[in-house]
Amino acid sequence: MGLRTIISERQRRLGFELKHLREQAGLSAGEGAERIGMSRAQLSHIELGRTSILTERLLNLCRAYGCTDKPYIDELVSMSEAAGKGWWSAHKKRRGLDALNTAELESDCTALRMHQSLFIPGLLQTADYTRAIFASPGLGFERKEDAVEFRMERQRVLTRESPPSVHAVIHESALHMQFGGPKVAREQLLHLVELARLPHVTIQVYPFSAPAYAALSGNFVHVVPGLPQLGTVVLEKPVGLQYLADRASLERYEKLFRHLAENALPPIDVSLAPDAHSVKDSLALIQHVLYTF
Repeated sequence: MGLRTIISERQRRLGFELKHLREQAGLSAGEGAERIGMSRAQLSHIELGRTSILTERLLNLCRAYGCTDKPYIDELVSMSEAAGKGWWSAHKKRRGLDALNTAELESDCTALRMHQSLFIPGLLQTADYTRAIFASPGLGFERKEDAVEFRMERQRVLTRESPPSVHAVIHESALHMQFGGPKVAREQLLHLVELARLPHVTIQVYPFSAPAYAALSGNFVHVVPGLPQLGTVVLEKPVGLQYLADRASLERYEKLFRHLAENALPPIDVSLAPDAHSVKDSLALIQHVLYTF
């Protein structure tokens, strides 16, 4: 079987986990390969996500490394046997690998924790708001309508059966950015309020007056699957997305998000009576920004 030239984040993550197990066992790549009758080169390719691994060999590797965590092993097997196909497969020729990786990660998650400082998070955007961003001069977005369609299709995760819990902390500065003009920006903020009606969606605004956590964190999404230790933190960079999977990074961003949520305004809660809202409330701040448009 030839080596992969395009490696998905799921494939890369499986290799990362197997390498982590080997290193935890104190074995070199050569020693690990020898224990299951494989060449060092073969094991290296597996750990880099360049080639697949048969389920029997994966289980043998786990035994050789002394791993007895059955839920974890079962999840590794699922990752290995997954075809990587879903609704996003129809977009492979039109969308980049980062977009496809994002859709696949979201398809298997139980929770999404996100922070954005200048944009409304993609899963919470209206089509016109998304279109205005992609049409911004100098950003270099190609096939803009394809990109808008893909993002709208991603949002089905919010209304699927057994949707993930979604918690977004959005910096106040993002509320003031009028992408597409006042009308589009106003509709976007009203859309946030409507999304907050969903029982599994929590939206908070991080005000200008809060501590500096938001400035230090950058934009990120913590994608949490059924087994949280296999979660992924996705960082937005000017050159593309960066995926963090090591335990230290997952713990650091979990702690960072907790700080963001603790220092943000109380979540949008449309069930409260109008007189129950104060100036220190996410809905009240959104309403104030709407008034300025």
